[in-house]
Amino acid sequence: MADAQAGAFGCGIGSLSDLEPLPQTGAVTELLDYSADLPARSIPAGEVLLVEGERAASMLVLLSGQVVIERGGVAFARIDTPGAVFGEMSAVLDQPVSATVRAVDDLQVRVIDDPMEFLRNRPGAALAVLRTTASRLDGLTHYLIDVKQQFADEEGHLGMVDRVIDHLVHHQGPTARTGSARDPEGDHDHDHV
Repeated sequence: MADAQAGAFGCGIGSLSDLEPLPQTGAVTELLDYSADLPARSIPAGEVLLVEGERAASMLVLLSGQVVIERGGVAFARIDTPGAVFGEMSAVLDQPVSATVRAVDDLQVRVIDDPMEFLRNRPGAALAVLRTTASRLDGLTHYLIDVKQQFADEEGHLGMVDRVIDHLVHHQGPTARTGSARDPEGDHDHDHV
């Protein structure tokens, strides 16, 4: 089984078999351990696990099989690494899924029905998801720097790489909520004392 990760990038990719695997982190195997007590689900080949633009009902950890990742109808990655996670960005950012995930062959996945509760109660799992996401961002940044060097004198879309890199490096996302167990919404402006 090849170790292909989501986030494999490349110009002029002819087919999904041309995708190069990204370096592995220990995070994927850690997620297998942190989710070992959760139910497994069998998914037949061809079934869509997550749909681009829709809210994810759960977060999934791959146990076996292979998926293809598609965005805007374009397949850009194949993943067959046990411990790979899907739906985590949607859960953490509280937004719709950014890509479609489709089973290439029969799969086994662990289903995390309440991703935020899972991540809050299992800090090690949250750190593993963070490592996975950071690894993807690092790979994307390296790719964009390479594109910038290759096309530094180009105008148009390729000339916009500086702005994309700046956004990736400096964008901090939505304002953090500072909730706690006593005040989960982080609502510190109380009308009462």
